[in-house]
Amino acid sequence: MIFFRVNLETCKNAVGAVIVIDVLRAFSTAAYAFSLGAEDILLVSSVEEAFQLKNINPELLLMGEVDGLPIPGFDFGNSPPQFEGLNLAGKHLIQRTTSGTQGVVRSQKADLLYAASFCNAFATAQQIASLSTPEVTFVITGLRPGGWGDEDLACADYLEALIKGKKPDPANYLQRVKASLTGKMFQDPKLPDFSIQDLDYCLAVNQFNFCMPIYRSDGHLLMNAADL
Repeated sequence: MIFFRVNLETCKNAVGAVIVIDVLRAFSTAAYAFSLGAEDILLVSSVEEAFQLKNINPELLLMGEVDGLPIPGFDFGNSPPQFEGLNLAGKHLIQRTTSGTQGVVRSQKADLLYAASFCNAFATAQQIASLSTPEVTFVITGLRPGGWGDEDLACADYLEALIKGKKPDPANYLQRVKASLTGKMFQDPKLPDFSIQDLDYCLAVNQFNFCMPIYRSDGHLLMNAADL
């Protein structure tokens, strides 16, 4: 396999198997939603599209953020702990985030599309390794000028090692998340919308034994949890 890394600007050209990574927090939050029984998650790029879809089907639940902050009128923000004690069995969700869902929407040439974080890294790697696809591209959604995005790069490096059949110690990769610029935001008590509890949930490496494939259906991008 040949491995590539792209960002939100260049993912439009990615082909083959494409893994969109958002550790803090979109695809960690999605994984926790699936673990509590969510049926599927429809991924969109804009707040307006999310509200339009809910107007058509009021039973849909909205979750996401704009620049990391909760969206007025959404059912959930972008925080794994918010689901504590909830039962999402059979629920259909819509997710809109500033980085994660944008990476999915923009990866228009992908032949196979997956979302990933540390929470489901091993399961994702197992799935990709079983495909024997010649190309694997990681979309580093947090990557932008100024040194941002190492939390997602760390996850890509961890996934690549796993796909190659190695047995990497996750500790070093998780430390990179904590030391990243985004990771430090979640350790700053002056930023209550970016909590240390969120960080702890997102660093629960290999918490879930499912990958999160994304399918194109009727013009939409639908993600579900696929047990291995």
